[in-house]
Amino acid sequence: MNRFLRVIFQIFVGIFAVIGLAFTVVFFGMRYGIFNVRGSIAQRNSFFNTPTTTPKNVVVAPCLDTQLTCQWNQTPEWQAIQGGLEKDSMVINRVSAETGVSARMIASVVVPEQTRFFTANREIFKSYFEPLKILGSMTQFSLGISGIKEPTAKDIELYATTETADAYPGNGMSALFAYPDGQDHDTVLYNRLTDAKDHYYQYLYTALFIKEIEAQWQKSGFDITKDPGTIVTLFNLGFNASHPNAQPKVGGANIVSGGTTYVYGELGALFYNSTELPDIKP
Repeated sequence: MNRFLRVIFQIFVGIFAVIGLAFTVVFFGMRYGIFNVRGSIAQRNSFFNTPTTTPKNVVVAPCLDTQLTCQWNQTPEWQAIQGGLEKDSMVINRVSAETGVSARMIASVVVPEQTRFFTANREIFKSYFEPLKILGSMTQFSLGISGIKEPTAKDIELYATTETADAYPGNGMSALFAYPDGQDHDTVLYNRLTDAKDHYYQYLYTALFIKEIEAQWQKSGFDITKDPGTIVTLFNLGFNASHPNAQPKVGGANIVSGGTTYVYGELGALFYNSTELPDIKP
């Protein structure tokens, strides 16, 4: 009997020893990357049932999943932004029709803001926005897909309702953001600018900012309706930085994409003048 118990005991000890050894091997394997398998973008996207077929007119980016230096439109951030803008193309074109602002100019403002958001939030981007190919809607100081601040949104509304303002965008614009009776203005505005499912108002306020800046410069004799570098720069810097002149400079915040540093207005202009997303037209 004692011999039998001793055998059982030895068996249990052996089993636990094997388990302990296995855990030790796995621990050190994970710690030093022995078991790491390099996954492609397509492999990760397939987990979310996201189509990964590359359209015939799109060149496969050579450095999507590496640390190599590459152009802004060869990065995983751009692939996500591209997918998000494609999904939003109908609402972008709707806002363009309602305001008279180029759909491509509206998108040109969104591209650098989304690039900045994605590169500053790498873990969230890799686990959520990259595989789902959607745009990020910010909810703190800069709101929505284009990063509009609440004070800026209120200035946009003010100029749209003040016919004597230099930045008055024209008749009918204020009706586009009319508020329901009896509802708190600030609450409704915040919800509009942070709605992750419906980006209509986020594109609308973006377009109205552009239209107001264009109107201000037009009244001073300068047509910037086809100057994305200036418009996107001013969107980043705000109304206070808008001083119509004959030689506007492209600038704004620095954004690192694909190992290259761009300024905000430059990145927007690069998209505007590119062949990317041909369905979102000037």
